[in-house]
Amino acid sequence: MNAPTTSLAGAPSPWQRLTRTLGRTWGLLRRQRKAMAGGLIVLLFIVAAVFAPLLAPYSPTEQNFTDAMQGPSAAHWMGTDSFGQDILSRVFYGARSALWIGFASVALGLVVGVAVGLLAGLRGGRTEWLLMRVVDGLLAFPELIMAMAFMAVLGLGMNNVILALALSFVGPFARTVRADVLQVKARPFIEAARLMGVPEREIVLRHVLPNIVSPILIQAGMRVSIAILLASGLSFLGLGVVPPTPDWGLMIAEGRGFISMAPWMAGMPGLALATLLIGLNLLAEGLRDALDPKTRGDQA
Repeated sequence: MNAPTTSLAGAPSPWQRLTRTLGRTWGLLRRQRKAMAGGLIVLLFIVAAVFAPLLAPYSPTEQNFTDAMQGPSAAHWMGTDSFGQDILSRVFYGARSALWIGFASVALGLVVGVAVGLLAGLRGGRTEWLLMRVVDGLLAFPELIMAMAFMAVLGLGMNNVILALALSFVGPFARTVRADVLQVKARPFIEAARLMGVPEREIVLRHVLPNIVSPILIQAGMRVSIAILLASGLSFLGLGVVPPTPDWGLMIAEGRGFISMAPWMAGMPGLALATLLIGLNLLAEGLRDALDPKTRGDQA
């Protein structure tokens, strides 16, 4: 026997609401040319990252000092570095680490930040005051400085980079969610639901979260590019991913010492990083234009 698709009261099931929301979001998003162009760029990098073992002509850590610092050629399309490693192969695998750090750190920061923002906005009083003081402490420093401080405590490595960036993103997510929750909580339908005896959990899932999901998605889309840029910056400074892991920040840091003799060493990973960031920013701007009611009103 199939599970019912609607509740006893005739209201749409959570699955139906989710499907309708995703369909409506996709319908708005595909009208944005910036979003489609940025999404195509990001999709190409995702494909390169997923299929890196098939696309890369060499192992990303294979060293051949006889071919060190060779320019782009038929054998090495993007040239080689000072260790004779194929730059194209390292760029493919670097896309894997960049995307993983970007999406994982934002997802972790989003989960914690949304929980903190919801708790502060719904509870109020001393709980809100205490949580927001912690958030103010996290927001007191620039994200790069905060990430560097966390890396100094946690140590080097990709997992620690993800954790450090996630901690630096908790504050912005929490503040945004709290502000949106306070606005939604003041609306009449929330008070009506409480007077009807609807449990707090149902109010949050059915009424609060659906009304704040758009700002969360917009900020998450913007934070992914920031996370990738910060992760590359940490690696460039020697505080992020450790060799021999393929990482664009490490490749740029290594190539800066040979910029006059072998500009492709820093130029190729730098170009890949810039292209991915452009794609992510276009996608985030298109997402904002599609989901922000003020922007849609301006376009109408």
